[in-house]
Amino acid sequence: MEPNHIWTFVPEDVYAVLESQPDGLSAQVAQQRLEKFGPNALPEPPQRPLWLRFLDQVTHFMALLLWVAGILAFVSGTPELGWAIWAVIWVNGIFSFWQEFQAEKSLAALKKVLPAQVKVYRDGALQSIPAVELVPGDVMQLEEGDRLSADARLVASESLYLDLSVMTGESLPVARNAYPVRVRETASVRDGQPLRRGEQPTREKTNPAEIANLLLAGATVSSGRGVAVVYGTGAQTEFGHVAHLTTNVKREPSSLEIQVGKIVRVITAIALTMGVIVFLLTEFLVGMELRESFVFAIGIIVALVPEGLLPTVTLALAMGVRRMVRKNALVRRLSAVETLSATTVICTDKTGTLTKNEMTVHYLWLPWLTEAELPVQPPLQTPNHGQPGEIQPFLIEVTGAGYDPGSGTVNLAGDFTARWKIDLLLTGAALCSNAQLIHLDTPSRWQEIGDPTEAALIVVAVKAGLNIEHLQQQYPRLREIPFDSRRRLMTVVLDWQESDIWQSELPCMAFTKGAPLEVLRHCQAVLRNGAIQTLGHEQWEEVVQANDRLAAQGFRVLGVAARRGQRDLVNLRAQDLERDLIFIGLIAMFDPPRPEVKQAIAQCHTAGIKVTMVTGDYGLTAQAIAQQIGIVNQQVRVVTGEGMGHLSDAQLRQILKYRSGLVFARMSPEQKLRLVQAYKDIGEVVAVTGDGVNDAPALRAAHIGIAMGLNGTDVAREAADIVLTDDNFATIISAVEQGRAIYQNIRKFITYILASNVPEVAPFLLMVALKIPPALVIMQILAIDLGTDMIPALTLGIEAAEPDMMTQPPRKQTENLLGRSLLIRAYCFLGPIEAVLGMLGFFIVWWGHGYGLAELQAITPDLLRHSTDAATVGIYAQATTMTLAAIVACQNGNVFTCRSETTSIFRLGFFSNPLIWVGIATEWILVILIMKSAFFQEIFFTAPLDPWQWLVLITCPPLILGFDELWKRFFAPR
Repeated sequence: MEPNHIWTFVPEDVYAVLESQPDGLSAQVAQQRLEKFGPNALPEPPQRPLWLRFLDQVTHFMALLLWVAGILAFVSGTPELGWAIWAVIWVNGIFSFWQEFQAEKSLAALKKVLPAQVKVYRDGALQSIPAVELVPGDVMQLEEGDRLSADARLVASESLYLDLSVMTGESLPVARNAYPVRVRETASVRDGQPLRRGEQPTREKTNPAEIANLLLAGATVSSGRGVAVVYGTGAQTEFGHVAHLTTNVKREPSSLEIQVGKIVRVITAIALTMGVIVFLLTEFLVGMELRESFVFAIGIIVALVPEGLLPTVTLALAMGVRRMVRKNALVRRLSAVETLSATTVICTDKTGTLTKNEMTVHYLWLPWLTEAELPVQPPLQTPNHGQPGEIQPFLIEVTGAGYDPGSGTVNLAGDFTARWKIDLLLTGAALCSNAQLIHLDTPSRWQEIGDPTEAALIVVAVKAGLNIEHLQQQYPRLREIPFDSRRRLMTVVLDWQESDIWQSELPCMAFTKGAPLEVLRHCQAVLRNGAIQTLGHEQWEEVVQANDRLAAQGFRVLGVAARRGQRDLVNLRAQDLERDLIFIGLIAMFDPPRPEVKQAIAQCHTAGIKVTMVTGDYGLTAQAIAQQIGIVNQQVRVVTGEGMGHLSDAQLRQILKYRSGLVFARMSPEQKLRLVQAYKDIGEVVAVTGDGVNDAPALRAAHIGIAMGLNGTDVAREAADIVLTDDNFATIISAVEQGRAIYQNIRKFITYILASNVPEVAPFLLMVALKIPPALVIMQILAIDLGTDMIPALTLGIEAAEPDMMTQPPRKQTENLLGRSLLIRAYCFLGPIEAVLGMLGFFIVWWGHGYGLAELQAITPDLLRHSTDAATVGIYAQATTMTLAAIVACQNGNVFTCRSETTSIFRLGFFSNPLIWVGIATEWILVILIMKSAFFQEIFFTAPLDPWQWLVLITCPPLILGFDELWKRFFAPR
């Protein structure tokens, strides 16, 4: 039978059909199949041809407006203006196309930064390989949070539930098992007659998503564990057959891009309005010819239309995203960049984010040892993080750090008589684990595969002299009830008949490990001196006190219990199996805080961002770590999930709003989601970190979901907006800083553009008000747009974060990008100064040739009618050139002032962004070219400037900078 009927086989036959075996494929066979079947990846969706995508850039709304303006210029008899307008379209079209192309390349490259990983058996050993290397016949190990990267047949499972919402739309988890499925024969007769010999009955149509032993690519493991054999990869998966899932994918614009799009439309409307006003004023008040009035109106529209605004926003976002990748933050949704700048609360997990996620067991605790059983020299202190105090007599110290079993030992005296108790505790803990340790040769080190907590249990067992492989063979696992975040327990049933530890006539032994108080709640007895004694109130309190004292030092503590029984333990329900347990002991391990986290937390507080620890760990452990790294001071309130369940929504909001020093512990997924929603209800902008499948609801509900890339589950990464490739909390702070910088860079660019529009419009308004010739001609305005509003603006779009960026509070989420302060600074301060200096340059040239205001007004009609003498036209050309050069010089100062709304340029430094100087040099090369070249003089109506006029221009940038320094000192927001 073909593999597409793989669901009909018993698990033992699945391996034969797929030419595999329980210990997986060999590396050689896997390579051969990879060459035969190809990589496990869906084909890239078809892309629009490049020429069509370029065509989009020259046919959008603003481009069409400019095309019409160019045609009108040709009709009005000014072909040079028409060509110039069309040049604007092509220059912006090419630039926009290049930016979009680069942005797409950046986003495509991000997909390769964090390839999906999958655990498979190769050459008999469990390995973690890129999902793209999966081949038919690979044997996968699956656990909670894993995302299926290929279609596979389940051959073993324990309480396995899948989320198939990608395929079916059904959000509820669906149970899966390894039993074969027989397809019903729906027609044993045909036309009322029995089937003829050789004919096959019609079979019921099957939906692979409904077959209980099939695991389909795209699904995720909600809970439980399983082993499955791959039978379909890449385009041959059911996911691959659903073509629209890939072909219809397109990048949605971020909210920032949408807001900028609105700004573009508003400014375009203003430009059209100004064009109409200029046309009416020049026609009816100035008395300009209809053709000239029409040309000036077109020029005003072209000058004010912000053609390059949207592509520069795209550039700023793309460059910011690339900078964030270099800082180990992978942005999956561009809208997250903007939201980061407004983040006010970070709800962070503890393990792996604030800590190193390098669990090391430091102490073992056994209940009520006799004097003879105690170690000769009890430990005096915990390593580097506190005194264990009163619990010392019951502690057994474990030395070493990390996952190297040879780096330490379990400190026992030679005459220690309770060695079997240590072996029992560590055997139960190690066999109730699914992690593995492997030794890497290059470089030589030990690496854990699986949960770091369970890996630490394997390490301590080896330090105690136990052979894990021997234990697994001696005590075969008969059943497993996987850990989940609600029970906080994991249980295995072992064959105990060959035991040489705590021997029993009963054939089976169940070990349960988990949160100490949860384990204790399921116990009715304790093991002491080889005897089982009833767990009374006094004994209960002593275990609780031991757990609390260890947890108060920052240790993560696990409890271990056992239950003897017959073979029926294998078939009991989970709630029945995990009862009437016998408590054995505690294991205390420490996961040290990351060294850079304390400073990152301090940066958050300085930046006005609250940090809240939300963990599934024990309250005292969470409190101790929170105090060590500075999240809370001495006044701490630990809110447990159970305690939060007694609070109404209104009470919870009041606590979050008015109480400080909060730590949330023992939180379930529903409670974490409720906490996030409560923060949102009081107006906070919430970022949430998570790594497990239980974190996915909160990640989706938060304004910013941040998943762990190294140790996070596929489910968490899919639900997140940002993935940390180093699982480091400090990276979040870098991402927030970059988010703030990107938002501010957009404001800088807009300020720069709007400020330059004022001196472009002022000459036409003064022409009407003072009855003088316009200080700029339309072609010069276009030269300014193409010269000053292009490369310098780009350099502002990629400006680094300001030094005091993280000392300012978060911006309000309702703050408008085109806010009042920006408009006042651009239109009422910087722009008017540039307009005054530009017009002053215009008048200086006339005054230098003996023309006052009255004389200039007298010759204006002849200038507008083009009936004056050549000498006067030459002076006019030099005057307009001076205005053009003055505006460019002012923009040189403006590009430095726009680098910050509040910080002095002398603090930022003139050379901290060297690309600005490239932009300035480019500007002046263009200005000199159109000023000196006879060809361009004819087009742009320019003339060379005298040396003394160049000296006047040199004063413009310092004047702009000086006025801006005064503004920042007395009027800038603090």
